[in-house]
Amino acid sequence: MKFTAKWLLDSSVMALLLYHYVAGITLITALVVSTVFSVIAYFVGDQLILRASNNTVATLADGVMSIVFLWIVGSMLNWDLSAGEILVISGILAIMEWVVHRYIFKPDTFIVDPRK
Repeated sequence: MKFTAKWLLDSSVMALLLYHYVAGITLITALVVSTVFSVIAYFVGDQLILRASNNTVATLADGVMSIVFLWIVGSMLNWDLSAGEILVISGILAIMEWVVHRYIFKPDTFIVDPRK
């Protein structure tokens, strides 16, 4: 359930921004690239870093990881992504990651006390 929520949020943001910024990219390619990133970010950022540290460190790690990932994939696929576009995508993803870590990966924040 947690991975599905993370995948839907992150992939929708990254895929739409890639589709907007990269000339000639297909929606399928944008979805595949964003899904690969979501899987990597889930296992590295959420399962390793978040468990060993806190939300701030995991969010920063996810932001840096998205910059490196987009730069590598953009170079491999000859995309015309500028540094500014990569920073915009990564910044928005970092904000989404903070929300995911804060509200989705902390289930006790949604518990409602029936006695109140």
